[in-house]
Amino acid sequence: MNGAESLVRTLVAGGVEVCFANPGTSEMHFVAALDRVQGMRCVLGLFEGVVTGAADGYFRMKGTPASTLLHLGPGLANGLANLHNAKKANSGIVNIVGQHATYHIEYNAPLTSDIEGLARPMSAWVRTSPDAKSVAADGAAAIAAAKSEVLRGGEQALLLLTGSALTERGLALAAQIAGKTGCKVMGQTYNPRMARGRGRFSIDRIPYVIEQALPILKGFRHIILVETNDPVAFFAYPNKPSLLKPEGCEVHRMTSGGENSVAALEALASAVGAKPQDAKPQALVEIAKPTGALTHASIAQALAMAIPENAIVVDESITTGRGFFPPTAAAAPHDWLQNMGGSIGFSTPVATGAAVACPDRKVICLVGDGSAMYTLQSLWTQAREGLNVTTIVFANRIYQILRGEFDGVGAGEPGQRALDMLKIDRPAIDWVSLAKGMGVPGRAVSNADDFNKALAEAIAEQGPRLIEVQM
Repeated sequence: MNGAESLVRTLVAGGVEVCFANPGTSEMHFVAALDRVQGMRCVLGLFEGVVTGAADGYFRMKGTPASTLLHLGPGLANGLANLHNAKKANSGIVNIVGQHATYHIEYNAPLTSDIEGLARPMSAWVRTSPDAKSVAADGAAAIAAAKSEVLRGGEQALLLLTGSALTERGLALAAQIAGKTGCKVMGQTYNPRMARGRGRFSIDRIPYVIEQALPILKGFRHIILVETNDPVAFFAYPNKPSLLKPEGCEVHRMTSGGENSVAALEALASAVGAKPQDAKPQALVEIAKPTGALTHASIAQALAMAIPENAIVVDESITTGRGFFPPTAAAAPHDWLQNMGGSIGFSTPVATGAAVACPDRKVICLVGDGSAMYTLQSLWTQAREGLNVTTIVFANRIYQILRGEFDGVGAGEPGQRALDMLKIDRPAIDWVSLAKGMGVPGRAVSNADDFNKALAEAIAEQGPRLIEVQM
């Protein structure tokens, strides 16, 4: 038994059952070991960013790490953008990066590089520590008891959640605490996974746009952080604050990323005397199938009507999707995954990994056309593996987020050359043809009625589908 086979056996014994791979020469012994060792599913990706993003999505839904197989330093470097997103989401991933034979490294062959140096900035999420989680839960519970005094003080307080606090159980506890104490509950702007839909406590998130976030936060005297950090602006903008909390607001940390926030919320609920009956009923937005033109509002309504029970929604809709949350709170129960690190090209690989992790659940990927071009190869893997993913591409033919950022940083009125750096309409991207070339059936829609029909058909069918929403 060689080292590669020993490694595969160790991974399988440790509960790592999936390897997302884009191997090269240095990894051939590992590839060969997959034939000799039972228990490891290997999923091929055509680009390392797909591989690492898929491993992120797998962990978010399965709760256990997948492994990746990457070819030397350049292969790792190709995957770093989505490893950055995975790090921000606290996703556990075991990255296996091939290296030259030890006797060959000194010759500085073309693919020789400092692999450890490349990996180190993105390696904080690599962890397997069940005992540490137990210790964290005990510590979080003790801290929660101390933080309960903040909620009893009578001043306006915000319970700001992310991570495990956004599970169905965590949200139910937060609803009880809010009902008992009168505190406000919100999520941070982007979250790794949030339980949503009918019957679940629906919360707002801090808006991305600073002008919208500041009025929402201005009244709070206390913010209790549950796996979150101080609310900050995504970028620096002229004459706008980087810190979004109001002056004089005290921040209290209850749990840090990766700690057991459900245990902490249970302790906090106990400390304030919150019970299930303290949770206040919520009025949800009425939803109905839209007709007529495709607008952001009609798209949101169509999605809310179409999301099937227990679906997984992977959201990289960016500007198109900023209004999706209120209507979809009334959809069937589902999980909602977002981009934690801001590195685009996140959604299609994460949707791929989520589908591998949860083959019995429908995955809906919401993505802008600019972002979708980064990791288009995900469609090929979805077709090869027969994954149950419906990808919805919002084709507005522009990096709309950057058009807004152009104004936000005070760059003035864009001229033709500046606009050419923001628009992707020349030539127009034919998403249906691209999907077909990757083995995924697709169709384009340009009105709400056709979108409703396309959604219903895609969700009813097994295997990958793509809908191009022409806006």
